[in-house]
Amino acid sequence: MTDDGDVGGFAGGLGARLQDSGEGSAALAFEVRDEHLNPAGTLHGGVLATLVDTAMGQAVRTTTDDGEVPATSQLTVTYLRPGKTGTLEVRGRVRTRGEHLTICEADVEQDGRALAHAVATFAILQR
Repeated sequence: MTDDGDVGGFAGGLGARLQDSGEGSAALAFEVRDEHLNPAGTLHGGVLATLVDTAMGQAVRTTTDDGEVPATSQLTVTYLRPGKTGTLEVRGRVRTRGEHLTICEADVEQDGRALAHAVATFAILQR
């Protein structure tokens, strides 16, 4: 991640931007464009999965020491309603930080309405 809000990697290439991060939390902004839609004309579920995974990974990174790298080991996304073009807000937070495993949650909102909720487990690897 660079200082200008770029999250880098795949999510950065999609256009995800880090808006805020603090101890155990992170917030992303994302602008849904036509190329992010599925054939039904709604936001592709894989984009949402990428966004929640990225937000939670960023949240975990706020709790790690040098040499510790979070790696997603389990991800469950519950899709609550279809997304459309426009701005999304994604918030990730650490629920429980263990020595080797960390449990996180994330929520996605668009126009003040919930689109998705996710839970993930991250393994803390040593670089």
